[in-house]
Amino acid sequence: MRRTAQRPGTAESGHNGTMDEAVRTYIDGIDPANRPLFDRLHGLILGTYPEAAVGLSYGMPAYTVGGRRLYVAAWKHGLSIYGWPQGREAGFAARHPGLKTSKGTIQLSPGDSAGVGDGELLELIRAALES
Repeated sequence: MRRTAQRPGTAESGHNGTMDEAVRTYIDGIDPANRPLFDRLHGLILGTYPEAAVGLSYGMPAYTVGGRRLYVAAWKHGLSIYGWPQGREAGFAARHPGLKTSKGTIQLSPGDSAGVGDGELLELIRAALES
């Protein structure tokens, strides 16, 4: 069964920020093979930052808290995650060197994600969204 993004401001999501219809359309269009990984990351972001605004930027979901942004893009083989200042992802990249594909970009496939705990993903999220 394909899950859909929870609506912002509902008891189920805990999300108090904003999310426009374009983001919902993007999320609903994610390949079912990659959707659980996206939902996992989406849930971690909004669970940690329920005030985050979620909109499309450069054609992909961008989570904004204050002036900081984290981008999560779906692609053929998984997700690309970026938006932290250069070097702030260094601990994660050192532990998972095969996942970093360029400066500030982590590409994560559903298979690779099995070896990455929620705490490590939260480390990336906080590196992008906290000052």
